[in-house]
Amino acid sequence: MLWGVLPYLVLAILVLGSIWRYRYDQFGWTTRSSQLYESRLLRIASPLFHFGILAVIVGHFVGLVIPKTWMDAIGLNEDTYHFFALSVGILAGVATLVGIVLLIYRRRATGPVFMATTRNDKGMYIFLLAAILTGLATTVFSVFDTNIVNYRDTVAPWFRSVFILQPDITGMTAASMSFKIHTVFGLVLFALWPFTRLVHAFTAPVHYLFRPYIVYRSRGRRPVPGSRTPRGGWDPVGTPDRDRPGGP
Repeated sequence: MLWGVLPYLVLAILVLGSIWRYRYDQFGWTTRSSQLYESRLLRIASPLFHFGILAVIVGHFVGLVIPKTWMDAIGLNEDTYHFFALSVGILAGVATLVGIVLLIYRRRATGPVFMATTRNDKGMYIFLLAAILTGLATTVFSVFDTNIVNYRDTVAPWFRSVFILQPDITGMTAASMSFKIHTVFGLVLFALWPFTRLVHAFTAPVHYLFRPYIVYRSRGRRPVPGSRTPRGGWDPVGTPDRDRPGGP
């Protein structure tokens, strides 16, 4: 049930749920930015989490999708692979963990941000944090516990076999318990994905990671009743006055 049925159930929920969300809730297909309420902590937490999770995704892709034999064919032996996997994995995991903890603290400590938090968001944060913690713990345990079975011989073949409709249940069964727990939390998180703010990841462009933050400006003082409301517009930046209409 866990390794032969649950993955396909999660995939069905992920695909169909995303289609349903896009068709009936396009205006909700967003992170619902809360920068207006608090920005100081967000400047630190958001880059830590997003760049950290991007590195984690790349690491998972390399470890699960690329077969071990391919790594051997290009001369990347087991010791070298594990050195890079552990060093980069721990660094990315710690950055992601610190980022999500700061984001959760900000959401709980900032009143308007907490008021805008839905039940789906709260459930998502629980399973996202659990997936990050178990993944980081598994990475750390593999350094000190020699009895942990190599995931490239168990979890990775099972992961690839799911997409060819021939799930390698015996391979996943042979994996260490820490990998199984991490995988279950990951599957539940993907099942919740279409119904939370995480859905924005499917449409976020690459430059989103490098864009400047949105600047919110006040409208200024309210106009006197009966007076004409000035039209809004952009003031040119770095342009000499002589190039402006009406300038000297």
